[in-house]
Amino acid sequence: MAKRKKDIEFSSEDSGSEFSPPGTGPSSGGAKTRRRPAAATRPKRRSAAAAAAAKKKKSPADDERERAEGRSASRAHYYVTPHPPSRHSISSPALMRPALLEWYAGVHEARGMPWRKPFDPSLDADARAQRAYEVWISEIMLQQTQVATVIPYYNRWMSSFPTINDLAASDIDTVNALWKGLGYYSRAARLLAGAKKVVEELDGRLPDNAKDMEGLIPGVGRYTAGAICSIAFNEQVPVLDGNVSRLISRLLAIHASPKSKASLDLLWQGAQTLVDGATCAGDVNQALIELGSTVCKPRDPNCDGCPLQRWCLAYQISKKRSSWLDPLFMKDGIGDIEDLCNLCDPIPLSDGFDAPPVTSYPMKMERKKQREELNIVSVVEWRSGNARWFLLTRRPEGGLLAGLHEFPTSSEVPASISASEERETATTLLSRLINSPLLDTTSQAANAAQSGVLRVVKIERAGDVLHVFSHIRKTYRIQWVVLEGGAAGPPELERRSGPKTTKVAMPPKVKSMWVPLDEVEKANIGTGVLKVWAQARSLWEEGRR
Repeated sequence: MAKRKKDIEFSSEDSGSEFSPPGTGPSSGGAKTRRRPAAATRPKRRSAAAAAAAKKKKSPADDERERAEGRSASRAHYYVTPHPPSRHSISSPALMRPALLEWYAGVHEARGMPWRKPFDPSLDADARAQRAYEVWISEIMLQQTQVATVIPYYNRWMSSFPTINDLAASDIDTVNALWKGLGYYSRAARLLAGAKKVVEELDGRLPDNAKDMEGLIPGVGRYTAGAICSIAFNEQVPVLDGNVSRLISRLLAIHASPKSKASLDLLWQGAQTLVDGATCAGDVNQALIELGSTVCKPRDPNCDGCPLQRWCLAYQISKKRSSWLDPLFMKDGIGDIEDLCNLCDPIPLSDGFDAPPVTSYPMKMERKKQREELNIVSVVEWRSGNARWFLLTRRPEGGLLAGLHEFPTSSEVPASISASEERETATTLLSRLINSPLLDTTSQAANAAQSGVLRVVKIERAGDVLHVFSHIRKTYRIQWVVLEGGAAGPPELERRSGPKTTKVAMPPKVKSMWVPLDEVEKANIGTGVLKVWAQARSLWEEGRR
Protein backbone atom coordinates (compact mmCIF):
# COMPACT_ATOMS: atom_id res chain seq x y z
CA MET A 1 0.00 0.00 0.00
CA ALA A 2 1.36 3.39 -0.95
CA LYS A 3 2.34 5.65 1.89
CA ARG A 4 0.44 8.87 2.41
CA LYS A 5 2.33 11.80 0.99
CA LYS A 6 3.56 14.43 3.40
CA ASP A 7 1.87 17.82 3.48
CA ILE A 8 3.42 20.39 1.20
CA GLU A 9 2.91 24.05 1.98
CA PHE A 10 2.64 26.58 -0.81
CA SER A 11 2.58 30.34 -0.96
CA SER A 12 -0.46 32.59 -1.31
CA GLU A 13 0.31 33.21 -4.97
CA ASP A 14 -0.15 29.48 -5.52
CA SER A 15 -3.23 29.14 -3.33
CA GLY A 16 -5.63 27.67 -5.86
CA SER A 17 -7.67 25.60 -3.37
CA GLU A 18 -10.25 27.56 -1.43
CA PHE A 19 -10.62 24.76 1.14
CA SER A 20 -8.27 24.01 4.02
CA PRO A 21 -8.28 20.64 5.78
CA PRO A 22 -10.40 20.52 8.96
CA GLY A 23 -8.62 22.14 11.85
CA THR A 24 -6.28 24.24 9.74
CA GLY A 25 -8.56 26.89 8.26
CA PRO A 26 -8.86 30.47 9.49
CA SER A 27 -12.09 29.82 11.34
CA SER A 28 -10.52 27.07 13.44
CA GLY A 29 -7.65 29.13 14.73
CA GLY A 30 -5.10 26.72 13.28
CA ALA A 31 -2.30 27.42 10.85
CA LYS A 32 -3.40 29.11 7.66
CA THR A 33 -1.23 27.09 5.32
CA ARG A 34 -2.93 25.15 2.56
CA ARG A 35 -2.25 21.81 1.04
CA ARG A 36 -0.71 21.79 -2.39
CA PRO A 37 -3.06 20.00 -4.81
CA ALA A 38 -2.03 17.01 -6.84
CA ALA A 39 -0.23 17.82 -10.07
CA ALA A 40 -3.08 16.39 -12.13
CA THR A 41 -5.52 18.93 -10.70
CA ARG A 42 -3.18 21.92 -10.45
CA PRO A 43 -3.19 24.74 -13.02
CA LYS A 44 -0.09 24.64 -15.17
CA ARG A 45 2.38 27.46 -14.75
CA ARG A 46 3.10 29.65 -17.74
CA SER A 47 6.26 31.53 -18.49
CA ALA A 48 6.15 35.31 -18.41
CA ALA A 49 6.53 35.35 -22.19
CA ALA A 50 3.66 32.89 -22.70
CA ALA A 51 1.43 34.86 -20.34
CA ALA A 52 2.23 38.10 -22.15
CA ALA A 53 1.53 36.48 -25.52
CA ALA A 54 -1.80 35.10 -24.32
CA LYS A 55 -2.79 38.50 -22.96
CA LYS A 56 -1.81 40.16 -26.20
CA LYS A 57 -3.96 37.74 -28.23
CA LYS A 58 -7.10 38.43 -26.20
CA SER A 59 -9.49 40.93 -27.73
CA PRO A 60 -12.11 43.16 -26.05
CA ALA A 61 -14.70 40.70 -27.34
CA ASP A 62 -12.94 37.91 -25.42
CA ASP A 63 -13.06 39.94 -22.22
CA GLU A 64 -16.73 40.80 -22.74
CA ARG A 65 -17.61 37.14 -23.35
CA GLU A 66 -15.81 36.10 -20.17
CA ARG A 67 -17.57 38.79 -18.15
CA ALA A 68 -20.91 37.60 -19.54
CA GLU A 69 -20.07 34.09 -18.35
CA GLY A 70 -19.35 35.38 -14.87
CA ARG A 71 -15.58 34.99 -15.11
CA SER A 72 -12.83 37.51 -14.64
CA ALA A 73 -10.97 38.30 -17.83
CA SER A 74 -7.71 38.11 -15.90
CA ARG A 75 -8.40 34.67 -14.37
CA ALA A 76 -6.29 35.63 -11.42
CA HIS A 77 -6.94 32.54 -9.31
CA TYR A 78 -8.34 29.03 -9.47
CA TYR A 79 -10.40 26.74 -7.35
CA VAL A 80 -8.79 23.34 -6.85
CA THR A 81 -10.07 20.58 -4.57
CA PRO A 82 -8.29 17.22 -4.65
CA HIS A 83 -10.92 14.49 -4.48
CA PRO A 84 -11.30 10.77 -5.17
CA PRO A 85 -13.04 9.51 -8.33
CA SER A 86 -15.88 8.13 -6.17
CA ARG A 87 -17.22 11.69 -5.88
CA HIS A 88 -18.38 11.39 -9.49
CA SER A 89 -20.95 8.66 -8.98
CA ILE A 90 -24.63 8.69 -7.95
CA SER A 91 -24.76 7.32 -4.41
CA SER A 92 -28.45 7.68 -3.49
CA PRO A 93 -30.59 6.90 -6.57
CA ALA A 94 -33.35 5.29 -4.47
CA LEU A 95 -33.78 8.56 -2.55
CA MET A 96 -33.38 10.84 -5.56
CA ARG A 97 -35.97 9.17 -7.82
CA PRO A 98 -39.04 9.76 -5.59
CA ALA A 99 -38.11 13.42 -5.15
CA LEU A 100 -37.57 13.79 -8.88
CA LEU A 101 -40.83 12.05 -9.85
CA GLU A 102 -42.88 13.99 -7.31
CA TRP A 103 -41.62 17.21 -8.85
CA TYR A 104 -42.25 15.92 -12.38
CA ALA A 105 -45.85 14.97 -11.57
CA GLY A 106 -46.57 18.64 -10.96
CA VAL A 107 -44.96 20.01 -14.12
CA HIS A 108 -45.16 17.38 -16.87
CA GLU A 109 -48.17 19.04 -18.54
CA ALA A 110 -46.98 22.64 -18.07
CA ARG A 111 -45.54 23.11 -21.57
CA GLY A 112 -48.38 21.38 -23.43
CA MET A 113 -46.32 18.83 -25.36
CA PRO A 114 -48.76 16.64 -27.30
CA TRP A 115 -46.32 13.70 -27.43
CA ARG A 116 -45.91 13.56 -23.64
CA LYS A 117 -48.32 10.96 -22.26
CA PRO A 118 -48.31 8.80 -19.11
CA PHE A 119 -47.00 5.26 -19.51
CA ASP A 120 -49.79 2.71 -19.86
CA PRO A 121 -48.66 -0.86 -19.08
CA SER A 122 -51.94 -2.26 -20.42
CA LEU A 123 -51.15 -1.34 -24.05
CA ASP A 124 -50.73 -4.23 -26.48
CA ALA A 125 -47.79 -4.58 -28.88
CA ASP A 126 -49.41 -2.56 -31.68
CA ALA A 127 -50.35 0.28 -29.35
CA ARG A 128 -46.83 0.41 -27.89
CA ALA A 129 -45.38 0.46 -31.40
CA GLN A 130 -47.64 3.41 -32.22
CA ARG A 131 -46.47 5.12 -29.04
CA ALA A 132 -42.87 4.54 -30.11
CA TYR A 133 -43.61 6.15 -33.49
CA GLU A 134 -45.00 9.27 -31.79
CA VAL A 135 -41.98 9.57 -29.48
CA TRP A 136 -39.60 8.97 -32.41
CA ILE A 137 -41.10 11.83 -34.43
CA SER A 138 -41.00 14.20 -31.45
CA GLU A 139 -37.41 13.34 -30.52
CA ILE A 140 -36.11 13.87 -34.06
CA MET A 141 -37.95 17.19 -34.33
CA LEU A 142 -36.58 18.32 -30.97
CA GLN A 143 -32.96 17.89 -32.06
CA GLN A 144 -31.43 21.39 -32.08
CA THR A 145 -34.95 22.88 -31.94
CA GLN A 146 -36.96 24.44 -29.10
CA VAL A 147 -40.13 22.83 -27.77
CA ALA A 148 -42.36 25.81 -28.60
CA THR A 149 -41.21 25.69 -32.23
CA VAL A 150 -41.73 21.94 -32.54
CA ILE A 151 -45.31 21.69 -31.20
CA PRO A 152 -47.16 23.05 -34.29
CA TYR A 153 -44.89 21.08 -36.63
CA TYR A 154 -45.55 17.89 -34.65
CA ASN A 155 -49.32 18.41 -34.77
CA ARG A 156 -49.28 19.01 -38.54
CA TRP A 157 -47.05 15.99 -39.07
CA MET A 158 -49.28 13.64 -37.08
CA SER A 159 -52.32 14.92 -38.96
CA SER A 160 -50.64 14.09 -42.27
CA PHE A 161 -48.84 10.92 -41.17
CA PRO A 162 -50.76 9.48 -38.19
CA THR A 163 -48.98 6.11 -38.47
CA ILE A 164 -45.60 4.89 -39.62
CA ASN A 165 -47.29 3.24 -42.61
CA ASP A 166 -48.66 6.60 -43.71
CA LEU A 167 -45.18 8.12 -43.53
CA ALA A 168 -43.60 5.21 -45.43
CA ALA A 169 -46.09 5.67 -48.27
CA SER A 170 -45.11 9.33 -48.74
CA ASP A 171 -42.28 10.95 -50.72
CA ILE A 172 -39.46 13.35 -49.96
CA ASP A 173 -41.16 16.38 -51.51
CA THR A 174 -44.26 15.97 -49.35
CA VAL A 175 -42.13 15.35 -46.25
CA ASN A 176 -39.92 18.38 -46.91
CA ALA A 177 -42.99 20.56 -47.46
CA LEU A 178 -44.23 19.68 -43.96
CA TRP A 179 -40.73 20.19 -42.54
CA LYS A 180 -40.24 23.57 -44.23
CA GLY A 181 -38.90 26.15 -41.77
CA LEU A 182 -37.84 23.63 -39.11
CA GLY A 183 -34.27 23.41 -40.40
CA TYR A 184 -31.79 20.51 -40.50
CA TYR A 185 -33.72 18.93 -43.36
CA SER A 186 -31.66 15.75 -43.30
CA ARG A 187 -33.71 14.79 -40.25
CA ALA A 188 -36.87 14.65 -42.37
CA ALA A 189 -35.14 12.51 -44.99
CA ARG A 190 -33.95 10.07 -42.32
CA LEU A 191 -37.45 9.83 -40.85
CA LEU A 192 -38.80 8.89 -44.27
CA ALA A 193 -35.98 6.38 -44.84
CA GLY A 194 -36.50 4.91 -41.38
CA ALA A 195 -40.26 4.52 -41.90
CA LYS A 196 -39.78 2.75 -45.22
CA LYS A 197 -37.27 0.36 -43.64
CA VAL A 198 -39.58 -0.41 -40.71
CA VAL A 199 -42.52 -1.15 -43.02
CA GLU A 200 -40.50 -3.17 -45.55
CA GLU A 201 -38.20 -5.08 -43.20
CA LEU A 202 -39.55 -4.94 -39.62
CA ASP A 203 -43.24 -5.73 -40.05
CA GLY A 204 -44.26 -2.11 -39.52
CA ARG A 205 -43.08 -1.84 -35.90
CA LEU A 206 -40.13 0.04 -34.50
CA PRO A 207 -37.78 -2.15 -32.40
CA ASP A 208 -38.79 -2.51 -28.74
CA ASN A 209 -35.26 -2.29 -27.34
CA ALA A 210 -32.60 0.41 -27.49
CA LYS A 211 -29.86 -1.78 -28.96
CA ASP A 212 -31.87 -2.67 -32.08
CA MET A 213 -33.40 0.80 -32.27
CA GLU A 214 -29.94 2.36 -32.50
CA GLY A 215 -28.56 -0.29 -34.80
CA LEU A 216 -31.40 -0.58 -37.30
CA ILE A 217 -33.09 2.81 -37.63
CA PRO A 218 -31.37 5.60 -39.65
CA GLY A 219 -30.61 8.74 -37.68
CA VAL A 220 -31.23 7.15 -34.26
CA GLY A 221 -28.32 7.37 -31.82
CA ARG A 222 -27.91 6.25 -28.24
CA TYR A 223 -29.88 9.13 -26.73
CA THR A 224 -32.84 8.87 -29.10
CA ALA A 225 -32.96 5.08 -28.77
CA GLY A 226 -32.99 5.40 -24.97
CA ALA A 227 -35.73 8.02 -25.02
CA ILE A 228 -38.01 6.03 -27.34
CA CYS A 229 -37.56 2.67 -25.63
CA SER A 230 -37.78 3.93 -22.05
CA ILE A 231 -40.91 6.00 -22.75
CA ALA A 232 -42.76 3.60 -25.06
CA PHE A 233 -41.55 0.21 -23.76
CA ASN A 234 -40.41 1.04 -20.19
CA GLU A 235 -36.92 -0.29 -20.88
CA GLN A 236 -34.45 0.76 -18.17
CA VAL A 237 -32.02 2.57 -20.46
CA PRO A 238 -30.56 6.06 -19.89
CA VAL A 239 -30.79 9.27 -21.88
CA LEU A 240 -28.09 11.90 -22.12
CA ASP A 241 -28.86 15.02 -24.11
CA GLY A 242 -27.44 18.48 -23.42
CA ASN A 243 -29.91 19.14 -20.61
CA VAL A 244 -29.25 15.86 -18.78
CA SER A 245 -25.51 16.17 -19.33
CA ARG A 246 -25.48 19.60 -17.67
CA LEU A 247 -27.66 18.37 -14.80
CA ILE A 248 -25.49 15.35 -14.01
CA SER A 249 -22.28 17.37 -14.40
CA ARG A 250 -23.57 19.60 -11.60
CA LEU A 251 -24.92 16.79 -9.43
CA LEU A 252 -21.48 15.16 -9.52
CA ALA A 253 -19.38 18.35 -9.78
CA ILE A 254 -17.54 17.14 -12.86
CA HIS A 255 -15.30 19.88 -14.19
CA ALA A 256 -13.67 18.34 -17.25
CA SER A 257 -14.18 18.45 -20.99
CA PRO A 258 -17.81 17.33 -21.39
CA LYS A 259 -16.98 15.78 -24.76
CA SER A 260 -14.08 13.60 -23.62
CA LYS A 261 -14.64 9.85 -23.44
CA ALA A 262 -13.86 9.78 -19.71
CA SER A 263 -16.45 12.49 -18.99
CA LEU A 264 -19.08 10.91 -21.21
CA ASP A 265 -18.56 7.54 -19.56
CA LEU A 266 -19.20 9.11 -16.13
CA LEU A 267 -22.25 11.00 -17.36
CA TRP A 268 -23.80 7.96 -19.04
CA GLN A 269 -23.13 5.88 -15.94
CA GLY A 270 -24.80 8.51 -13.76
CA ALA A 271 -27.86 8.52 -16.04
CA GLN A 272 -27.95 4.72 -15.99
CA THR A 273 -27.77 4.61 -12.19
CA LEU A 274 -30.74 6.95 -11.91
CA VAL A 275 -32.91 4.79 -14.16
CA ASP A 276 -31.83 1.37 -12.87
CA GLY A 277 -34.59 -0.17 -10.80
CA ALA A 278 -37.13 2.50 -11.75
CA THR A 279 -40.75 1.37 -11.93
CA CYS A 280 -41.36 3.78 -14.81
CA ALA A 281 -38.07 4.40 -16.59
CA GLY A 282 -39.60 6.73 -19.17
CA ASP A 283 -40.91 9.09 -16.49
CA VAL A 284 -37.48 9.24 -14.83
CA ASN A 285 -35.82 10.11 -18.13
CA GLN A 286 -38.43 12.69 -19.07
CA ALA A 287 -38.16 14.21 -15.59
CA LEU A 288 -34.38 14.55 -15.97
CA ILE A 289 -34.80 16.19 -19.38
CA GLU A 290 -37.47 18.55 -18.05
CA LEU A 291 -35.43 19.44 -14.97
CA GLY A 292 -32.35 20.23 -17.04
CA SER A 293 -34.37 22.26 -19.53
CA THR A 294 -36.47 24.36 -17.14
CA VAL A 295 -34.64 24.46 -13.78
CA CYS A 296 -30.97 23.49 -14.14
CA LYS A 297 -30.48 25.93 -17.00
CA PRO A 298 -27.11 27.00 -18.45
CA ARG A 299 -27.50 30.45 -16.90
CA ASP A 300 -29.50 31.50 -13.86
CA PRO A 301 -30.42 28.00 -12.66
CA ASN A 302 -33.29 27.88 -10.16
CA CYS A 303 -31.49 25.92 -7.46
CA ASP A 304 -34.13 26.74 -4.85
CA GLY A 305 -36.74 25.05 -7.03
CA CYS A 306 -34.67 21.95 -7.76
CA PRO A 307 -35.89 18.67 -6.21
CA LEU A 308 -32.34 17.30 -6.30
CA GLN A 309 -30.67 20.23 -4.55
CA ARG A 310 -29.70 18.26 -1.43
CA TRP A 311 -27.72 15.79 -3.56
CA CYS A 312 -26.11 18.39 -5.84
CA LEU A 313 -22.36 18.73 -5.21
CA ALA A 314 -22.07 21.83 -7.36
CA TYR A 315 -24.65 23.55 -5.17
CA GLN A 316 -22.94 22.45 -1.94
CA ILE A 317 -19.58 23.68 -3.21
CA SER A 318 -21.05 27.02 -4.27
CA LYS A 319 -22.36 27.51 -0.73
CA LYS A 320 -18.99 26.46 0.78
CA ARG A 321 -20.60 23.63 2.71
CA SER A 322 -18.14 20.99 3.75
CA SER A 323 -20.56 18.10 4.27
CA TRP A 324 -19.81 16.82 0.80
CA LEU A 325 -16.09 16.40 1.48
CA ASP A 326 -14.70 12.89 1.54
CA PRO A 327 -12.40 11.57 4.31
CA LEU A 328 -9.64 12.67 1.96
CA PHE A 329 -8.88 15.71 4.07
CA MET A 330 -7.36 14.45 7.28
CA LYS A 331 -5.55 16.09 10.12
CA ASP A 332 -2.23 14.69 9.03
CA GLY A 333 -2.55 15.49 5.34
CA ILE A 334 -3.90 14.45 1.99
CA GLY A 335 -4.62 10.80 1.20
CA ASP A 336 -2.84 8.77 -1.42
CA ILE A 337 -2.09 10.94 -4.44
CA GLU A 338 -2.54 7.89 -6.66
CA ASP A 339 -6.17 7.64 -5.54
CA LEU A 340 -7.14 11.19 -6.54
CA CYS A 341 -9.33 12.10 -9.49
CA ASN A 342 -7.15 13.00 -12.46
CA LEU A 343 -10.05 14.05 -14.69
CA CYS A 344 -11.21 17.39 -13.28
CA ASP A 345 -9.48 20.63 -14.26
CA PRO A 346 -9.02 23.66 -11.97
CA ILE A 347 -11.94 26.09 -12.03
CA PRO A 348 -11.18 29.74 -12.83
CA LEU A 349 -12.75 32.08 -10.27
CA SER A 350 -13.98 35.60 -10.82
CA ASP A 351 -12.52 38.35 -8.66
CA GLY A 352 -14.35 38.49 -5.34
CA PHE A 353 -15.39 34.83 -5.42
CA ASP A 354 -13.83 32.21 -3.18
CA ALA A 355 -15.98 29.29 -4.39
CA PRO A 356 -17.23 28.50 -7.90
CA PRO A 357 -20.92 29.11 -8.71
CA VAL A 358 -23.11 26.28 -9.92
CA THR A 359 -22.76 27.61 -13.47
CA SER A 360 -19.07 26.68 -13.42
CA TYR A 361 -20.28 23.19 -14.27
CA PRO A 362 -20.05 21.73 -16.83
CA MET A 363 -16.66 22.98 -17.94
CA LYS A 364 -16.90 25.70 -20.58
CA MET A 365 -15.47 24.67 -23.91
CA GLU A 366 -14.30 26.96 -26.68
CA ARG A 367 -16.69 26.71 -29.59
CA LYS A 368 -15.33 25.52 -32.87
CA LYS A 369 -15.09 28.39 -35.29
CA GLN A 370 -17.67 28.23 -38.07
CA ARG A 371 -16.41 27.90 -41.60
CA GLU A 372 -16.90 30.97 -43.77
CA GLU A 373 -18.31 30.34 -47.22
CA LEU A 374 -19.26 32.60 -50.13
CA ASN A 375 -21.92 31.50 -52.63
CA ILE A 376 -22.98 33.36 -55.78
CA VAL A 377 -26.77 33.03 -56.16
CA SER A 378 -28.43 33.92 -59.46
CA VAL A 379 -32.12 34.71 -59.11
CA VAL A 380 -33.00 33.97 -62.75
CA GLU A 381 -36.24 35.42 -64.14
CA TRP A 382 -37.79 34.86 -67.55
CA ARG A 383 -40.42 37.40 -68.47
CA SER A 384 -42.84 37.90 -71.32
CA GLY A 385 -45.39 40.66 -70.99
CA ASN A 386 -46.88 40.33 -67.51
CA ALA A 387 -45.75 36.73 -67.10
CA ARG A 388 -42.80 36.29 -64.74
CA TRP A 389 -41.20 32.89 -64.08
CA PHE A 390 -38.24 32.04 -61.84
CA LEU A 391 -35.77 29.21 -62.15
CA LEU A 392 -35.29 26.78 -59.25
CA THR A 393 -32.90 23.83 -59.11
CA ARG A 394 -33.09 20.81 -56.83
CA ARG A 395 -30.24 20.06 -54.45
CA PRO A 396 -28.75 16.54 -54.28
CA GLU A 397 -30.55 13.97 -52.14
CA GLY A 398 -27.64 13.78 -49.68
CA GLY A 399 -25.84 16.40 -47.61
CA LEU A 400 -26.85 19.86 -46.50
CA LEU A 401 -30.45 20.85 -47.35
CA ALA A 402 -30.89 17.56 -49.20
CA GLY A 403 -33.67 17.51 -51.78
CA LEU A 404 -34.70 21.14 -51.33
CA HIS A 405 -34.93 23.68 -54.13
CA GLU A 406 -32.82 26.79 -54.52
CA PHE A 407 -31.91 29.41 -57.09
CA PRO A 408 -28.96 28.47 -59.33
CA THR A 409 -25.95 28.70 -57.07
CA SER A 410 -22.19 28.51 -57.38
CA SER A 411 -20.88 27.34 -54.01
CA GLU A 412 -17.63 28.01 -52.15
CA VAL A 413 -16.53 30.79 -54.46
CA PRO A 414 -13.19 32.44 -53.69
CA ALA A 415 -13.59 35.65 -51.70
CA SER A 416 -11.31 37.35 -54.24
CA ILE A 417 -13.73 36.77 -57.14
CA SER A 418 -14.12 39.82 -59.36
CA ALA A 419 -17.37 41.46 -60.45
CA SER A 420 -16.94 40.19 -64.02
CA GLU A 421 -16.37 36.64 -62.76
CA GLU A 422 -19.51 36.89 -60.63
CA ARG A 423 -21.52 37.77 -63.76
CA GLU A 424 -19.87 34.91 -65.62
CA THR A 425 -21.15 32.39 -63.08
CA ALA A 426 -24.72 33.26 -64.10
CA THR A 427 -24.21 32.73 -67.82
CA THR A 428 -22.17 29.58 -67.22
CA LEU A 429 -24.88 28.09 -65.02
CA LEU A 430 -27.59 28.99 -67.51
CA SER A 431 -25.68 27.34 -70.35
CA ARG A 432 -25.91 24.10 -68.37
CA LEU A 433 -29.55 24.42 -67.41
CA ILE A 434 -31.30 25.84 -70.49
CA ASN A 435 -31.72 23.91 -73.74
CA SER A 436 -31.55 26.98 -75.96
CA PRO A 437 -28.81 29.24 -77.32
CA LEU A 438 -28.41 32.22 -75.02
CA LEU A 439 -27.33 35.70 -76.06
CA ASP A 440 -25.92 38.07 -73.47
CA THR A 441 -27.14 41.51 -74.51
CA THR A 442 -26.31 43.27 -71.25
CA SER A 443 -23.33 44.79 -73.02
CA GLN A 444 -24.67 44.55 -76.59
CA ALA A 445 -27.49 47.06 -76.85
CA ALA A 446 -27.59 46.69 -80.65
CA ASN A 447 -28.81 43.13 -80.36
CA ALA A 448 -31.54 43.90 -77.85
CA ALA A 449 -34.22 44.04 -80.54
CA GLN A 450 -33.74 40.41 -81.56
CA SER A 451 -37.01 39.31 -79.98
CA GLY A 452 -36.88 35.76 -81.31
CA VAL A 453 -33.63 35.00 -79.53
CA LEU A 454 -33.40 34.08 -75.87
CA ARG A 455 -31.21 36.71 -74.35
CA VAL A 456 -29.92 38.00 -71.03
CA VAL A 457 -31.13 41.57 -70.71
CA LYS A 458 -30.12 42.32 -67.13
CA ILE A 459 -27.64 41.14 -64.49
CA GLU A 460 -27.93 43.34 -61.42
CA ARG A 461 -26.35 42.82 -58.03
CA ALA A 462 -28.86 42.59 -55.20
CA GLY A 463 -26.49 42.61 -52.25
CA ASP A 464 -25.37 40.00 -49.72
CA VAL A 465 -27.39 37.90 -47.27
CA LEU A 466 -25.83 36.07 -44.32
CA HIS A 467 -27.31 32.73 -43.26
CA VAL A 468 -25.77 30.81 -40.37
CA PHE A 469 -25.82 27.03 -40.10
CA SER A 470 -24.46 25.19 -37.07
CA HIS A 471 -21.03 24.82 -38.68
CA ILE A 472 -21.05 27.26 -41.61
CA ARG A 473 -21.54 31.00 -42.04
CA LYS A 474 -22.79 31.28 -45.61
CA THR A 475 -22.78 34.60 -47.40
CA TYR A 476 -25.16 34.54 -50.36
CA ARG A 477 -24.07 37.14 -52.92
CA ILE A 478 -27.18 37.71 -54.99
CA GLN A 479 -27.52 38.80 -58.57
CA TRP A 480 -30.82 39.29 -60.38
CA VAL A 481 -30.66 37.83 -63.88
CA VAL A 482 -33.47 38.68 -66.33
CA LEU A 483 -34.11 36.71 -69.54
CA GLU A 484 -36.41 37.68 -72.39
CA GLY A 485 -37.29 36.30 -75.77
CA GLY A 486 -37.19 32.77 -77.05
CA ALA A 487 -40.38 30.72 -77.34
CA ALA A 488 -43.84 31.67 -76.11
CA GLY A 489 -43.26 30.08 -72.72
CA PRO A 490 -40.32 29.74 -70.34
CA PRO A 491 -37.20 28.22 -71.96
CA GLU A 492 -36.94 24.45 -72.07
CA LEU A 493 -34.65 23.04 -69.40
CA GLU A 494 -32.22 20.16 -69.67
CA ARG A 495 -29.52 18.36 -67.72
CA ARG A 496 -26.13 18.25 -69.39
CA SER A 497 -22.48 18.66 -68.51
CA GLY A 498 -21.97 22.10 -70.02
CA PRO A 499 -18.72 24.07 -70.16
CA LYS A 500 -16.22 24.01 -67.34
CA THR A 501 -14.63 26.96 -65.58
CA THR A 502 -11.38 27.05 -63.67
CA LYS A 503 -12.54 29.85 -61.40
CA VAL A 504 -15.79 28.52 -59.95
CA ALA A 505 -16.86 24.98 -59.08
CA MET A 506 -20.14 24.25 -60.83
CA PRO A 507 -22.88 22.05 -59.32
CA PRO A 508 -23.46 18.49 -60.57
CA LYS A 509 -26.38 17.54 -62.77
CA VAL A 510 -29.58 18.81 -61.18
CA LYS A 511 -33.31 18.84 -61.76
CA SER A 512 -34.68 22.27 -62.56
CA MET A 513 -38.07 23.89 -62.97
CA TRP A 514 -39.68 27.23 -63.74
CA VAL A 515 -41.99 28.58 -61.03
CA PRO A 516 -44.44 31.50 -61.38
CA LEU A 517 -43.72 34.59 -59.30
CA ASP A 518 -46.50 33.94 -56.79
CA GLU A 519 -45.51 30.29 -56.32
CA VAL A 520 -41.84 30.74 -55.36
CA GLU A 521 -42.41 31.04 -51.62
CA LYS A 522 -44.61 27.94 -51.68
CA ALA A 523 -41.87 25.76 -53.17
CA ASN A 524 -39.71 23.46 -51.04
CA ILE A 525 -37.05 26.03 -50.28
CA GLY A 526 -35.13 26.55 -47.05
CA THR A 527 -34.96 29.58 -44.79
CA GLY A 528 -31.73 30.83 -46.37
CA VAL A 529 -33.28 30.77 -49.85
CA LEU A 530 -36.30 32.65 -48.53
CA LYS A 531 -33.90 35.35 -47.33
CA VAL A 532 -32.36 35.46 -50.81
CA TRP A 533 -35.81 35.75 -52.39
CA ALA A 534 -36.81 38.62 -50.09
CA GLN A 535 -33.58 40.47 -50.90
CA ALA A 536 -34.04 40.03 -54.66
CA ARG A 537 -37.67 41.12 -54.55
CA SER A 538 -36.63 44.35 -52.91
CA LEU A 539 -35.08 45.41 -56.24
CA TRP A 540 -38.31 45.51 -58.20
CA GLU A 541 -40.56 46.32 -55.26
CA GLU A 542 -38.54 49.49 -54.80
CA GLY A 543 -39.31 50.42 -58.41
CA ARG A 544 -35.93 49.46 -59.84
CA ARG A 545 -37.28 47.01 -62.42
